[in-house]
Amino acid sequence: MNQELIPVVDENDQFIENKPRNLVHQLGLRHRAVHILVFNDQQQLFLQKRSLSKDINAGLWDTSAAGHVDAGESYAACAHRETIEELGVCVDDSLSFLFKLPAKPETGMEFVQVYRSLHNGPFTLEADEIDGGEWLAIKQVSQRVANDDPTLTETFKALWLKFEG
Repeated sequence: MNQELIPVVDENDQFIENKPRNLVHQLGLRHRAVHILVFNDQQQLFLQKRSLSKDINAGLWDTSAAGHVDAGESYAACAHRETIEELGVCVDDSLSFLFKLPAKPETGMEFVQVYRSLHNGPFTLEADEIDGGEWLAIKQVSQRVANDDPTLTETFKALWLKFEG
């Protein structure tokens, strides 16, 4: 069982206490996450296919990189760490903050800070986290979201609708 500590926060994203990740999810407590949209020079978006071994959204397609903000970590530091851990690349030179989604059931009770970056790959995907990935044209992504594609995570669909809007 994953015992990493993540910060539990209130409705205003203010820190309350650190709790084990599995307990935070089990109890539906508000917490923090980042999602990074990695685009290439052809304006395609890299989507990752989450590992079938993941406890949440196993086998579904999601943002290029994503993860929980750890205890004592900032959103920006988490975005840096997650791109290195999941994709094997540093995107700090092109990483920019886009927007923040509120914590609600569609986001798994996560406040989600969304970032954008530019990288053409290749990537070294973290095998324990990701089963694969592919580049998609923005129109393809938008069409899948518009069709409420069940192979996409709910969080990705919510953030893509905000990104397009």
